[in-house]
Amino acid sequence: MEFQFTIIVPVYNEIESLPRLFEYLQNYLKSASLRSCVLLVDDGSSDGSASAIEKFCLDHDDFNCLLFDKNYGKGAALKAAFDYTKTPLLGYLDADLQTHPEDFELLFPYIENYGLVTGWRKNRKDTLVKRISSKTGNAVRIFFTKDNIHDTGCPLKIMHTAYAKKIPMFKGLQRFLPAMILLQQKEIKEVVINHYPRIEGHSKYNFKNRFLGPLIDCFAYVWMKKSYIDYSMKAKHG
Repeated sequence: MEFQFTIIVPVYNEIESLPRLFEYLQNYLKSASLRSCVLLVDDGSSDGSASAIEKFCLDHDDFNCLLFDKNYGKGAALKAAFDYTKTPLLGYLDADLQTHPEDFELLFPYIENYGLVTGWRKNRKDTLVKRISSKTGNAVRIFFTKDNIHDTGCPLKIMHTAYAKKIPMFKGLQRFLPAMILLQQKEIKEVVINHYPRIEGHSKYNFKNRFLGPLIDCFAYVWMKKSYIDYSMKAKHG
């Protein structure tokens, strides 16, 4: 049976989280409502994550991987995965497991009628500083993008692969996925999901890359929105 859904997991120095990540993903694949596979993208890790990922994928047919030669950023990891994905639907999950793969099931009922369905971590299990910086960053992005999503940065999303492939690569891509789907004149949906505290490893984010970086990226998005070209075919011959 062909796969219907690809779970994309960007990884950067998450060696401590990988055993539990592999376990959770394997368990979910057994019960998923759609025939699913996993695509792990190592973003130039220096802690042995790439080797662990490669070894695991070689032993499991429903796991594949892309290994970057250096750290390019999460946006690049996602774009590479979008380009590589062959299933009709794809999803995005962070390696820290603060969201769990089984919550994709909460999003699936809506995807037929929407271009993208994203989670909303309404009850965040983060530090006060992290919650405040994320809330501020979301407010700034809403001002620029008008996507009206409460939790733009939620690392649990599903979308139609055809729309994902039309998203251009740019820095901070992961923060603008709902807005980029809106540019394609497709509707988006937000669904409340569970959120869990980080158990292993350390967050890669701070005030600078949660607020200052996204603020600069917003100006790039505004330029891109003005310049973005989308098209559809009336007919194709030959």
